Amino acid sequence: MTRLLCNKDQDTPVLTRRKLLSLAAAAGLTACARPEPEPAAPETPAAPQYPPVPDFYHAITDEPHPVPAVPDGSLAPEYWRQEVTNPWPEHPRGTIVIDPNDALLHFVESPERAMRYGVSVGAAGFDWEGTARLQFTREWPVWKVPESMILRRPELEPYSVANGGMDPGPDNPMGARALYLFQDGVDTLYRIHGDASPWELGRAVSSGCIRMLNQDVIDLNDRSVHGAAVIVLPSQKPELLTSVY
Repeated sequence: MTRLLCNKDQDTPVLTRRKLLSLAAAAGLTACARPEPEPAAPETPAAPQYPPVPDFYHAITDEPHPVPAVPDGSLAPEYWRQEVTNPWPEHPRGTIVIDPNDALLHFVESPERAMRYGVSVGAAGFDWEGTARLQFTREWPVWKVPESMILRRPELEPYSVANGGMDPGPDNPMGARALYLFQDGVDTLYRIHGDASPWELGRAVSSGCIRMLNQDVIDLNDRSVHGAAVIVLPSQKPELLTSVY
C-alpha cells in the first residue's frame, strides 16, 4: 500500500497525490451510482424488526424535489442521526470523521458533543484513509458520469460529462446534497452525498463515495463548515465489502 504522509499539525494521515490519482483511475470514484441488484439468495432470512423512526425521518415537502419518508421499522437505531459524546475532542468544530468499520460519520460540534450519522461506505472507501478538505457543497447536484464508469455501463452515456450529466431530481443517485472533498487543491473525486436507502447503511454498496440518507445529508450540509477537515479512519474490515459497483 502507498505510504501516507502525515500532517505536521496533527497525527492524522494525509493522502498523497499519487494515491489519490491511482485510486481515482482504478475505481471511477465520482461515479456514485446506485448499486446494481444482487442475485437473489436461495433463502432470504426474515428482515429484522426495528422501532419506528424519529420524526425527522418523515417526508420533506419544502425541497425542490420530493424527499420520501424513511419507512418505519426499516432503519436500525444505531444508524439514526443522534447527538453523542464527541470521540475526537481535539478537533475543531466542523471536522467530519468517517469510520468505515462502523459505517458512522461524526460531525464535531464542540469538544464535548458530536452529531453522529449512519452511512454506507463505497468499496474503494476501504482503501481511502487520511485527511481531505471540505471544498464546497451543492444542493441537488448534477451527476456527471465519468468515462471509467461508462466503459462498464454504456447505458449511462447520456449522463456523461460531455453530455452535461444527469439533472437533479429523484432519479439522480447523488441525492439532495453533495459535499466535495479536495486535498492540496486537487479534487479527490470522493463525495459525501445523499440518496442512500435504509438497507444500505452499514454496507459497502457504492462505487467509492460516502452515501447518507437524504434527510441526514441535508442536516449535515446545513451544519457543515467550509474548509473543514474530513478525516477517514483506516479500515480493518475488508470482509464488509458485500456489494461492489
